[in-house]
Amino acid sequence: MRGEFGDGAAVAVRLAEGAAPGDVIDGADPVGWLALDAGARSWLLRDALPGRAELTGEHRNALTESRAALALCHRDGRIREAALETAAGFPTLLPLVVIRCADWVAPVRERARQLLCATLDADAAVSLAPLILLVGRRGRGAFGVEVLGDVLRGASHEQLGRLCADGDRTVRRFAHRLAVAEGKLSAAELARAAARDPDPAVQTLCAEAAVALVPEGAPAADVLGPLLAARGPRVRSIGVTALRRAGRPERAADFLADRSGAVRACARYVVRQYGTDPLPWYRRRVAAAGDPALPPGAVMGLAECGERADAGLLAPLLAHPSPGVRAAAVAGSRILDVTDVPRFRELLDDPAPGVVREATVTLLPSAGALDAGWLMDRLAAGRPRHARVAAFRLLDARGGLVRLRAAVALLDDPDVKLRGWAERSVQQWHPTPDVPLGSEEVAALLDRGRHLFSEGVLTRRKREAGVPG
Repeated sequence: MRGEFGDGAAVAVRLAEGAAPGDVIDGADPVGWLALDAGARSWLLRDALPGRAELTGEHRNALTESRAALALCHRDGRIREAALETAAGFPTLLPLVVIRCADWVAPVRERARQLLCATLDADAAVSLAPLILLVGRRGRGAFGVEVLGDVLRGASHEQLGRLCADGDRTVRRFAHRLAVAEGKLSAAELARAAARDPDPAVQTLCAEAAVALVPEGAPAADVLGPLLAARGPRVRSIGVTALRRAGRPERAADFLADRSGAVRACARYVVRQYGTDPLPWYRRRVAAAGDPALPPGAVMGLAECGERADAGLLAPLLAHPSPGVRAAAVAGSRILDVTDVPRFRELLDDPAPGVVREATVTLLPSAGALDAGWLMDRLAAGRPRHARVAAFRLLDARGGLVRLRAAVALLDDPDVKLRGWAERSVQQWHPTPDVPLGSEEVAALLDRGRHLFSEGVLTRRKREAGVPG
Protein backbone atom coordinates (compact mmCIF):
# COMPACT_ATOMS: atom_id res chain seq x y z
CA MET A 1 0.00 0.00 0.00
CA ARG A 2 3.05 2.28 -0.27
CA GLY A 3 2.03 5.69 -1.55
CA GLU A 4 -1.70 4.94 -1.39
CA PHE A 5 -2.92 7.02 1.56
CA GLY A 6 -6.51 6.29 0.63
CA ASP A 7 -6.08 2.65 1.72
CA GLY A 8 -5.58 3.80 5.30
CA ALA A 9 -9.32 4.08 5.87
CA ALA A 10 -9.84 0.51 4.67
CA VAL A 11 -7.14 -0.70 7.07
CA ALA A 12 -8.76 1.23 9.92
CA VAL A 13 -12.10 -0.41 9.12
CA ARG A 14 -10.46 -3.83 9.34
CA LEU A 15 -8.99 -2.91 12.72
CA ALA A 16 -12.38 -1.76 13.91
CA GLU A 17 -13.74 -5.17 12.89
CA GLY A 18 -11.17 -6.82 15.16
CA ALA A 19 -8.32 -7.70 12.79
CA ALA A 20 -4.85 -7.56 14.32
CA PRO A 21 -2.57 -4.77 13.02
CA GLY A 22 0.01 -7.30 11.89
CA ASP A 23 -2.59 -8.94 9.63
CA VAL A 24 -3.65 -5.80 7.76
CA ILE A 25 -0.56 -3.60 7.63
CA ASP A 26 3.06 -4.20 6.71
CA GLY A 27 5.02 -3.21 9.79
CA ALA A 28 8.04 -2.26 7.67
CA ASP A 29 6.04 0.08 5.41
CA PRO A 30 6.35 3.65 6.74
CA VAL A 31 3.80 5.05 4.31
CA GLY A 32 1.33 2.39 5.44
CA TRP A 33 1.44 3.64 9.04
CA LEU A 34 1.01 7.24 7.91
CA ALA A 35 -1.92 6.15 5.76
CA LEU A 36 -3.54 4.44 8.73
CA ASP A 37 -3.08 7.56 10.85
CA ALA A 38 -4.81 9.67 8.22
CA GLY A 39 -7.41 7.09 7.24
CA ALA A 40 -8.61 6.45 10.79
CA ARG A 41 -10.06 9.98 10.83
CA SER A 42 -12.25 9.20 7.82
CA TRP A 43 -16.01 9.69 8.17
CA LEU A 44 -16.31 5.92 7.65
CA LEU A 45 -14.88 5.44 11.16
CA ARG A 46 -16.77 8.17 12.98
CA ASP A 47 -18.82 5.68 15.02
CA ALA A 48 -16.22 2.90 15.21
CA LEU A 49 -13.32 4.62 16.96
CA PRO A 50 -12.71 4.11 20.68
CA GLY A 51 -14.26 6.64 23.04
CA ARG A 52 -12.77 8.10 26.19
CA ALA A 53 -14.56 5.50 28.32
CA GLU A 54 -12.52 2.68 26.76
CA LEU A 55 -9.29 4.37 27.82
CA THR A 56 -10.11 5.06 31.45
CA GLY A 57 -10.41 2.99 34.58
CA GLU A 58 -10.89 -0.73 34.37
CA HIS A 59 -11.76 -0.59 30.67
CA ARG A 60 -8.19 0.36 29.85
CA ASN A 61 -6.92 -3.11 30.78
CA ALA A 62 -9.36 -4.71 28.34
CA LEU A 63 -8.22 -2.55 25.41
CA THR A 64 -7.08 -4.74 22.50
CA GLU A 65 -4.15 -4.00 20.22
CA SER A 66 -6.50 -3.10 17.38
CA ARG A 67 -8.51 -0.68 19.52
CA ALA A 68 -5.32 0.87 20.88
CA ALA A 69 -4.07 1.44 17.34
CA LEU A 70 -7.30 3.22 16.41
CA ALA A 71 -7.17 5.29 19.58
CA LEU A 72 -3.63 6.42 18.76
CA CYS A 73 -5.00 7.79 15.47
CA HIS A 74 -8.15 9.40 16.92
CA ARG A 75 -9.04 12.94 15.91
CA ASP A 76 -9.48 13.85 19.60
CA GLY A 77 -6.10 14.78 21.13
CA ARG A 78 -7.24 13.74 24.61
CA ILE A 79 -7.96 10.24 23.37
CA ARG A 80 -4.62 10.04 21.56
CA GLU A 81 -2.86 11.11 24.75
CA ALA A 82 -4.73 8.54 26.83
CA ALA A 83 -3.94 5.84 24.28
CA LEU A 84 -0.22 6.51 24.71
CA GLU A 85 -0.52 5.32 28.31
CA THR A 86 -1.44 1.87 26.99
CA ALA A 87 0.88 1.86 23.97
CA ALA A 88 3.84 0.57 26.01
CA GLY A 89 2.00 -2.73 26.33
CA PHE A 90 1.87 -3.14 22.53
CA PRO A 91 5.40 -3.02 21.07
CA THR A 92 4.06 -3.48 17.55
CA LEU A 93 2.36 -0.06 17.83
CA LEU A 94 5.66 1.78 18.28
CA PRO A 95 5.36 3.16 14.70
CA LEU A 96 2.25 5.05 15.77
CA VAL A 97 4.13 6.40 18.78
CA VAL A 98 6.75 7.71 16.34
CA ILE A 99 4.02 9.51 14.41
CA ARG A 100 2.59 10.99 17.61
CA CYS A 101 6.05 12.46 18.38
CA ALA A 102 5.23 15.04 15.70
CA ASP A 103 1.63 15.50 16.85
CA TRP A 104 0.13 18.99 16.60
CA VAL A 105 -1.12 18.77 20.20
CA ALA A 106 1.69 19.53 22.67
CA PRO A 107 0.69 17.14 25.50
CA VAL A 108 0.34 14.27 23.03
CA ARG A 109 3.66 15.12 21.46
CA GLU A 110 5.52 15.31 24.77
CA ARG A 111 4.10 12.04 26.11
CA ALA A 112 4.94 10.25 22.86
CA ARG A 113 8.50 11.54 22.96
CA GLN A 114 8.95 10.29 26.51
CA LEU A 115 7.68 6.89 25.48
CA LEU A 116 9.91 6.76 22.41
CA CYS A 117 13.03 7.60 24.42
CA ALA A 118 12.14 4.89 26.94
CA THR A 119 11.46 2.11 24.43
CA LEU A 120 13.62 2.71 21.35
CA ASP A 121 16.63 0.39 21.22
CA ALA A 122 19.07 -0.33 18.39
CA ASP A 123 17.02 -3.15 16.86
CA ALA A 124 13.84 -1.09 16.89
CA ALA A 125 15.72 1.93 15.55
CA VAL A 126 16.90 -0.07 12.54
CA SER A 127 13.34 -1.19 11.80
CA LEU A 128 11.78 2.21 12.36
CA ALA A 129 14.43 4.37 10.67
CA PRO A 130 12.45 4.78 7.40
CA LEU A 131 9.35 5.94 9.29
CA ILE A 132 11.27 8.19 11.69
CA LEU A 133 13.05 9.90 8.80
CA LEU A 134 9.79 10.26 6.87
CA VAL A 135 8.05 11.82 9.87
CA GLY A 136 11.19 13.93 10.35
CA ARG A 137 10.21 15.94 7.28
CA ARG A 138 7.23 17.34 9.18
CA GLY A 139 7.34 20.57 11.08
CA ARG A 140 7.72 18.92 14.49
CA GLY A 141 9.51 15.79 13.34
CA ALA A 142 13.13 16.66 14.12
CA PHE A 143 12.97 15.18 17.62
CA GLY A 144 12.56 11.62 16.36
CA VAL A 145 15.51 12.01 14.01
CA GLU A 146 17.71 13.20 16.87
CA VAL A 147 16.68 10.22 19.02
CA LEU A 148 17.33 7.89 16.09
CA GLY A 149 20.86 9.25 15.69
CA ASP A 150 21.58 8.96 19.41
CA VAL A 151 20.44 5.33 19.50
CA LEU A 152 22.25 4.30 16.32
CA ARG A 153 25.54 5.65 17.58
CA GLY A 154 25.59 2.61 19.82
CA ALA A 155 24.43 0.20 17.10
CA SER A 156 26.56 -2.72 16.02
CA HIS A 157 28.41 -2.84 12.72
CA GLU A 158 25.87 -5.36 11.42
CA GLN A 159 22.89 -3.21 12.43
CA LEU A 160 24.31 -0.11 10.79
CA GLY A 161 25.18 -2.16 7.72
CA ARG A 162 21.52 -3.07 7.29
CA LEU A 163 20.62 0.60 7.14
CA CYS A 164 23.48 1.36 4.74
CA ALA A 165 22.00 -1.23 2.38
CA ASP A 166 18.37 -0.18 2.84
CA GLY A 167 16.27 0.33 -0.26
CA ASP A 168 15.24 3.80 0.90
CA ARG A 169 17.69 6.42 -0.33
CA THR A 170 16.97 8.73 2.61
CA VAL A 171 17.79 5.95 5.06
CA ARG A 172 21.05 5.13 3.30
CA ARG A 173 22.09 8.77 3.31
CA PHE A 174 21.35 9.10 7.03
CA ALA A 175 23.18 5.86 7.87
CA HIS A 176 26.26 6.72 5.83
CA ARG A 177 26.46 10.23 7.27
CA LEU A 178 26.30 8.73 10.75
CA ALA A 179 28.88 6.08 9.89
CA VAL A 180 31.30 8.69 8.54
CA ALA A 181 30.81 11.05 11.47
CA GLU A 182 31.28 8.28 14.03
CA GLY A 183 34.09 6.48 12.20
CA LYS A 184 32.05 3.29 11.97
CA LEU A 185 33.41 2.22 8.57
CA SER A 186 36.98 1.73 7.40
CA ALA A 187 38.39 3.45 4.34
CA ALA A 188 38.05 0.25 2.30
CA GLU A 189 34.44 -0.21 3.37
CA LEU A 190 33.65 3.39 2.48
CA ALA A 191 35.26 2.95 -0.94
CA ARG A 192 33.20 -0.15 -1.62
CA ALA A 193 30.05 1.67 -0.50
CA ALA A 194 30.84 4.58 -2.84
CA ALA A 195 31.32 2.20 -5.76
CA ARG A 196 28.21 0.16 -4.97
CA ASP A 197 25.55 2.70 -4.00
CA PRO A 198 23.48 4.19 -6.87
CA ASP A 199 22.81 7.47 -5.02
CA PRO A 200 25.22 10.28 -6.04
CA ALA A 201 25.03 11.87 -2.58
CA VAL A 202 26.12 8.64 -0.88
CA GLN A 203 28.78 8.08 -3.53
CA THR A 204 30.34 11.49 -2.96
CA LEU A 205 30.12 11.30 0.83
CA CYS A 206 31.73 7.86 1.05
CA ALA A 207 34.35 8.42 -1.64
CA GLU A 208 35.58 11.67 -0.10
CA ALA A 209 35.59 10.14 3.38
CA ALA A 210 37.52 7.10 2.15
CA VAL A 211 40.20 9.21 0.48
CA ALA A 212 40.52 11.42 3.58
CA LEU A 213 41.37 8.35 5.67
CA VAL A 214 44.27 7.34 3.42
CA PRO A 215 47.67 8.74 4.48
CA GLU A 216 49.49 10.75 1.82
CA GLY A 217 51.85 8.59 -0.20
CA ALA A 218 50.17 5.32 0.80
CA PRO A 219 49.32 2.99 -2.13
CA ALA A 220 45.89 2.10 -0.63
CA ALA A 221 44.95 -0.35 -3.37
CA ASP A 222 41.93 -1.53 -1.38
CA VAL A 223 40.58 2.03 -1.46
CA LEU A 224 41.63 3.31 -4.88
CA GLY A 225 40.74 0.07 -6.64
CA PRO A 226 36.97 0.26 -5.99
CA LEU A 227 36.90 4.01 -6.59
CA LEU A 228 38.66 3.82 -9.94
CA ALA A 229 36.47 0.92 -11.08
CA ALA A 230 33.20 2.53 -9.98
CA ARG A 231 30.37 3.04 -12.41
CA GLY A 232 29.58 6.54 -11.14
CA PRO A 233 31.73 9.25 -12.73
CA ARG A 234 31.80 11.30 -9.53
CA VAL A 235 33.40 8.39 -7.66
CA ARG A 236 35.93 7.79 -10.42
CA SER A 237 36.77 11.50 -10.42
CA ILE A 238 37.52 11.41 -6.70
CA GLY A 239 39.58 8.26 -7.15
CA VAL A 240 41.58 9.73 -10.02
CA THR A 241 42.26 12.93 -8.09
CA ALA A 242 43.43 10.85 -5.12
CA LEU A 243 46.14 9.33 -7.34
CA ARG A 244 48.04 12.57 -6.92
CA ARG A 245 48.30 12.07 -3.15
CA ALA A 246 49.19 8.46 -3.74
CA GLY A 247 52.00 9.41 -6.14
CA ARG A 248 50.56 7.31 -8.98
CA PRO A 249 50.29 9.65 -12.00
CA GLU A 250 50.83 6.77 -14.41
CA ARG A 251 47.47 5.35 -13.39
CA ALA A 252 45.82 8.72 -13.98
CA ALA A 253 46.94 8.53 -17.61
CA ASP A 254 44.68 5.50 -18.02
CA PHE A 255 41.69 7.79 -17.48
CA LEU A 256 42.55 10.49 -20.01
CA ALA A 257 40.08 8.84 -22.40
CA ASP A 258 37.38 8.09 -19.81
CA ARG A 259 33.78 8.29 -20.98
CA SER A 260 33.10 11.06 -18.44
CA GLY A 261 34.29 14.58 -19.03
CA ALA A 262 34.72 15.18 -15.30
CA VAL A 263 36.98 12.14 -14.96
CA ARG A 264 39.04 13.21 -17.99
CA ALA A 265 39.50 16.66 -16.46
CA CYS A 266 40.72 15.14 -13.18
CA ALA A 267 43.11 12.87 -15.05
CA ARG A 268 44.57 15.83 -16.94
CA TYR A 269 45.00 17.70 -13.67
CA VAL A 270 46.93 14.83 -12.09
CA VAL A 271 49.31 14.23 -15.00
CA ARG A 272 49.99 17.96 -15.29
CA GLN A 273 50.90 18.09 -11.61
CA TYR A 274 53.73 15.70 -12.47
CA GLY A 275 54.93 17.74 -15.45
CA THR A 276 53.23 15.87 -18.28
CA ASP A 277 51.21 17.68 -20.94
CA PRO A 278 48.21 15.51 -21.95
CA LEU A 279 47.68 17.24 -25.30
CA PRO A 280 50.39 15.31 -27.21
CA TRP A 281 48.96 12.08 -25.82
CA TYR A 282 45.52 12.96 -27.17
CA ARG A 283 46.93 13.92 -30.54
CA ARG A 284 48.80 10.64 -30.90
CA ARG A 285 45.78 8.65 -29.83
CA VAL A 286 43.34 10.40 -32.17
CA ALA A 287 45.76 10.33 -35.09
CA ALA A 288 45.13 6.58 -35.31
CA ALA A 289 41.87 7.18 -37.16
CA GLY A 290 41.70 3.61 -38.40
CA ASP A 291 41.85 2.09 -34.93
CA PRO A 292 38.49 0.38 -34.34
CA ALA A 293 39.16 0.44 -30.58
CA LEU A 294 39.59 4.22 -30.45
CA PRO A 295 37.59 5.40 -27.41
CA PRO A 296 35.21 8.35 -27.90
CA GLY A 297 36.63 9.83 -24.70
CA ALA A 298 39.99 10.34 -26.40
CA VAL A 299 38.30 12.34 -29.14
CA MET A 300 36.46 14.50 -26.64
CA GLY A 301 39.58 14.91 -24.55
CA LEU A 302 41.45 16.36 -27.52
CA ALA A 303 38.66 18.87 -28.10
CA GLU A 304 38.55 19.81 -24.42
CA CYS A 305 42.21 20.77 -24.18
CA GLY A 306 43.24 21.17 -27.82
CA GLU A 307 43.49 24.09 -30.23
CA ARG A 308 41.28 25.03 -33.17
CA ALA A 309 43.78 23.53 -35.58
CA ASP A 310 43.26 20.14 -33.91
CA ALA A 311 39.88 19.94 -35.61
CA GLY A 312 41.78 18.64 -38.62
CA LEU A 313 42.52 15.46 -36.69
CA LEU A 314 38.81 14.98 -36.05
CA ALA A 315 37.67 15.27 -39.67
CA PRO A 316 38.73 11.70 -40.66
CA LEU A 317 36.84 10.35 -37.63
CA LEU A 318 33.50 11.44 -39.10
CA ALA A 319 33.66 8.21 -41.12
CA HIS A 320 34.87 6.00 -38.25
CA PRO A 321 33.02 2.66 -37.90
CA SER A 322 32.14 3.39 -34.26
CA PRO A 323 29.01 5.56 -33.82
CA GLY A 324 30.40 6.83 -30.52
CA VAL A 325 33.57 8.06 -32.19
CA ARG A 326 31.63 9.72 -35.02
CA ALA A 327 29.38 11.49 -32.52
CA ALA A 328 32.39 12.57 -30.46
CA ALA A 329 34.10 13.90 -33.59
CA VAL A 330 31.09 16.10 -34.35
CA ALA A 331 30.80 17.29 -30.75
CA GLY A 332 34.54 17.88 -30.58
CA SER A 333 34.48 19.97 -33.75
CA ARG A 334 31.75 22.07 -32.20
CA ILE A 335 33.80 22.59 -29.05
CA LEU A 336 36.71 23.72 -31.22
CA ASP A 337 34.36 26.10 -33.04
CA VAL A 338 34.71 24.40 -36.41
CA THR A 339 31.53 23.63 -38.37
CA ASP A 340 31.73 21.96 -41.77
CA VAL A 341 28.11 22.51 -42.82
CA PRO A 342 28.13 20.34 -45.99
CA ARG A 343 29.87 17.45 -44.21
CA PHE A 344 27.72 17.62 -41.12
CA ARG A 345 24.58 17.82 -43.25
CA GLU A 346 25.48 14.40 -44.66
CA LEU A 347 25.57 13.06 -41.13
CA LEU A 348 21.87 13.84 -40.72
CA ASP A 349 21.34 10.58 -42.63
CA ASP A 350 23.66 8.63 -40.32
CA PRO A 351 22.05 5.40 -39.01
CA ALA A 352 23.17 6.17 -35.44
CA PRO A 353 20.78 8.47 -33.50
CA GLY A 354 23.64 9.82 -31.37
CA VAL A 355 25.55 11.00 -34.44
CA VAL A 356 22.46 12.65 -35.91
CA ARG A 357 21.72 14.35 -32.60
CA GLU A 358 25.22 15.84 -32.36
CA ALA A 359 25.13 16.92 -36.00
CA THR A 360 21.78 18.61 -35.42
CA VAL A 361 23.02 20.54 -32.40
CA THR A 362 26.08 21.65 -34.36
CA LEU A 363 24.01 22.73 -37.38
CA LEU A 364 21.31 24.65 -35.50
CA PRO A 365 23.15 28.00 -35.71
CA SER A 366 23.53 27.40 -39.46
CA ALA A 367 19.99 26.16 -40.05
CA GLY A 368 19.31 29.02 -42.45
CA ALA A 369 22.06 27.78 -44.77
CA LEU A 370 20.43 24.35 -45.23
CA ASP A 371 18.09 23.57 -48.10
CA ALA A 372 14.54 23.65 -46.74
CA GLY A 373 13.20 21.26 -49.38
CA TRP A 374 15.91 18.72 -48.56
CA LEU A 375 14.96 18.90 -44.88
CA MET A 376 11.23 18.67 -45.62
CA ASP A 377 11.86 15.41 -47.48
CA ARG A 378 13.28 14.00 -44.24
CA LEU A 379 10.02 14.60 -42.42
CA ALA A 380 8.41 11.79 -44.42
CA ALA A 381 6.85 9.05 -42.32
CA GLY A 382 9.10 6.38 -43.83
CA ARG A 383 12.26 8.00 -42.49
CA PRO A 384 13.89 6.87 -39.20
CA ARG A 385 12.45 8.72 -36.23
CA HIS A 386 15.77 10.33 -35.20
CA ALA A 387 16.18 11.70 -38.75
CA ARG A 388 12.67 13.17 -38.71
CA VAL A 389 13.24 14.78 -35.32
CA ALA A 390 16.51 16.29 -36.54
CA ALA A 391 14.90 17.67 -39.69
CA PHE A 392 12.05 19.24 -37.74
CA ARG A 393 14.42 20.83 -35.19
CA LEU A 394 16.39 22.45 -37.99
CA LEU A 395 13.30 23.58 -39.89
CA ASP A 396 11.81 24.96 -36.68
CA ALA A 397 15.02 26.87 -36.00
CA ARG A 398 14.74 28.63 -39.37
CA GLY A 399 11.53 30.33 -38.31
CA GLY A 400 9.22 32.19 -40.66
CA LEU A 401 7.18 30.43 -43.32
CA VAL A 402 9.50 27.42 -43.40
CA ARG A 403 8.82 26.74 -39.72
CA LEU A 404 5.05 27.00 -40.20
CA ARG A 405 5.10 24.65 -43.20
CA ALA A 406 7.10 22.02 -41.32
CA ALA A 407 4.95 22.19 -38.20
CA VAL A 408 1.64 22.01 -40.08
CA ALA A 409 2.94 19.04 -42.08
CA LEU A 410 3.22 17.08 -38.82
CA LEU A 411 -0.13 17.98 -37.26
CA ASP A 412 -1.59 14.61 -38.23
CA ASP A 413 1.59 12.62 -37.64
CA PRO A 414 1.13 9.26 -35.87
CA ASP A 415 4.17 9.96 -33.67
CA VAL A 416 2.60 11.49 -30.56
CA LYS A 417 5.68 13.37 -29.37
CA LEU A 418 6.58 14.73 -32.78
CA ARG A 419 2.97 15.80 -33.29
CA GLY A 420 2.99 17.53 -29.93
CA TRP A 421 6.16 19.45 -30.79
CA ALA A 422 4.58 20.50 -34.08
CA GLU A 423 1.40 21.69 -32.35
CA ARG A 424 3.35 23.84 -29.92
CA SER A 425 5.40 25.24 -32.79
CA VAL A 426 2.22 26.30 -34.61
CA GLN A 427 0.76 27.86 -31.46
CA GLN A 428 3.95 29.83 -30.83
CA TRP A 429 4.43 30.91 -34.46
CA HIS A 430 4.54 34.59 -35.36
CA PRO A 431 5.35 36.04 -38.77
CA THR A 432 8.92 37.22 -39.26
CA PRO A 433 9.98 40.07 -41.54
CA ASP A 434 10.74 37.64 -44.38
CA VAL A 435 7.13 36.37 -44.45
CA PRO A 436 5.22 38.24 -47.19
CA LEU A 437 2.20 40.12 -45.90
CA GLY A 438 -1.14 38.81 -47.13
CA SER A 439 0.28 35.40 -48.10
CA GLU A 440 -2.49 33.01 -49.05
CA GLU A 441 -0.24 30.11 -48.05
CA VAL A 442 0.07 31.48 -44.52
CA ALA A 443 -3.71 31.83 -44.32
CA ALA A 444 -4.19 28.23 -45.47
CA LEU A 445 -1.59 26.88 -43.06
CA LEU A 446 -3.09 28.72 -40.09
CA ASP A 447 -6.53 27.44 -41.05
CA ARG A 448 -5.19 23.88 -40.97
CA GLY A 449 -4.09 24.51 -37.40
CA ARG A 450 -7.33 26.26 -36.46
CA HIS A 451 -8.11 23.66 -33.78
CA LEU A 452 -5.02 24.78 -31.83
CA PHE A 453 -6.26 28.36 -31.32
CA SER A 454 -9.23 30.17 -29.95
CA GLU A 455 -11.03 32.26 -32.53
CA GLY A 456 -9.65 35.47 -31.04
CA VAL A 457 -6.03 34.29 -31.06
CA LEU A 458 -6.33 32.95 -34.60
CA THR A 459 -7.76 36.26 -35.78
CA ARG A 460 -4.90 38.20 -34.18
CA ARG A 461 -2.31 35.84 -35.65
CA LYS A 462 -3.77 36.26 -39.12
CA ARG A 463 -3.88 40.00 -38.66
CA GLU A 464 -0.14 39.95 -37.84
CA ALA A 465 0.45 38.13 -41.12
CA GLY A 466 -1.74 40.58 -43.05
CA VAL A 467 -4.36 38.02 -44.07
CA PRO A 468 -8.11 38.25 -43.52
CA GLY A 469 -9.39 36.58 -40.33
